[in-house]
Amino acid sequence: MQLIVGGILVVVSLIMLLGYFNADLSGSAGSAVMALVIAVGIPGVAGVALLTRHFKRVGGYADRRAQLKRQTQEAELLRMAGEHGGRLTVVEVVRELAMAQPEAEALMKSMVERCIADIEITDSGLLVYAFPDVQRLDDKSSSRGVLDD
Repeated sequence: MQLIVGGILVVVSLIMLLGYFNADLSGSAGSAVMALVIAVGIPGVAGVALLTRHFKRVGGYADRRAQLKRQTQEAELLRMAGEHGGRLTVVEVVRELAMAQPEAEALMKSMVERCIADIEITDSGLLVYAFPDVQRLDDKSSSRGVLDD
């Protein structure tokens, strides 16, 4: 709705501007400027403001969609880590989540940067991403209060 109303206001403003230039303005300069502001400026500014708000909101949806996609991928990755003893390789992520290798690597690296995962290496040079909290999930049954002895 903002797109339509904003577009209409901009068009009205442009039509009024054309009319202003074709008008016989034999009155005072102050009234001519006031007519220009009221007939052209106000609808033009309002239209541009509505259009700007609309397009910012549309861009926000794309950002939110990307954020939700990333959160879903991370949740799936943690689920997978639980099924694989808290350790994953990029190849496993690519295979099970059907994503491209660079995207899987970026996802894993972001989890390392946020201290959710650690990088380990095998004797043969394979990078393994370890998820310490996932590995210790079995310990949760022995939890106790922070101030308990």
